[in-house]
Amino acid sequence: MREFYRAHNFARDTVILVKQCEGIVRDYMAEGLRLTLRQLYYQLVSRNIIKNEEKQYKRLSTVLSDARLMGLIDWEAIEDRVRVPRIPSEFADLKELAEAALNSYRLPRWDGQDYYVEVVTEKDALSGVIAPLTREYHVTLVVNRGYSSQSAMHDMARRFLVNCHGVLTVGQAFKECDSAPANLKIRELDVKRLGEPSVKPLLLYLGDHDPSGEDMVRDIRDRLKMFGIDVEVRKLALTMEQVKKYNPPPNPSKLSDPRSAEYVAKHGAMSWEVDALPPNVLHRLIRNAIEGVLDVEKMDAIKEREEEDKKRLRKAVEKIVGKK
Repeated sequence: MREFYRAHNFARDTVILVKQCEGIVRDYMAEGLRLTLRQLYYQLVSRNIIKNEEKQYKRLSTVLSDARLMGLIDWEAIEDRVRVPRIPSEFADLKELAEAALNSYRLPRWDGQDYYVEVVTEKDALSGVIAPLTREYHVTLVVNRGYSSQSAMHDMARRFLVNCHGVLTVGQAFKECDSAPANLKIRELDVKRLGEPSVKPLLLYLGDHDPSGEDMVRDIRDRLKMFGIDVEVRKLALTMEQVKKYNPPPNPSKLSDPRSAEYVAKHGAMSWEVDALPPNVLHRLIRNAIEGVLDVEKMDAIKEREEEDKKRLRKAVEKIVGKK
């Protein structure tokens, strides 16, 4: 929705920039996608509309703010994925609550599949682009914001252990640690008890092509293994092949990063941010990767059972709270 709040006098070149922004966001809104400010910035850079400079990013932020206040850019087109309000749930009545519960009802859709899949992104700014797909395929999405914390990695390992080894609780995979001090109750993972996973673990990762972004794949794999699960960590984006194909705007590598020497020796002095890939490209990469390991017929059968369950539940609810 476009809403006018105040007028602003734009120079001619700014008017042209606003029109170019409006065209980009309109195309993405037609696909059901919302952009962050930074993603819009990279789309402008990749089209050679503006230079890849910090001052241009700051200028775009100001121009976009004024354009939205003038009603020139749809408020729904740009989103802030950091400052998200935590609004308590509330319902007008029992009917609305019942309908919300029915709409959220899902069976374990990956039951009977050969793989258990999670998606991890380094960038919180990508969560709005990725989340619709992970919801569609009922896949867990993790936003790391750089290197992940030990808590997040430990929790992730638990999910993989439970879903791939079939243990009801992670505690079933542990035994008392013989080498622990007598006054401490410490447990250690019993790898023999776990055996080979009955379901293959797969983690799909999206991160920058820079010294840290490349190293995070190793870091995730190594820490999950430390926590007892050997996971295939597949980097979907950003790869050097994608850099060559889509030509995203480069940035100088962060030489202060302790991993920069190895990265520069292998890839050169430039790095690239995954945000610069068009959202529709990211969608295609994720969809193809998930469907590449997914038995769609099995999942569709579970969806059909969901719909049958919902019909029965809706009839039962109607008897209690009445029809809408």
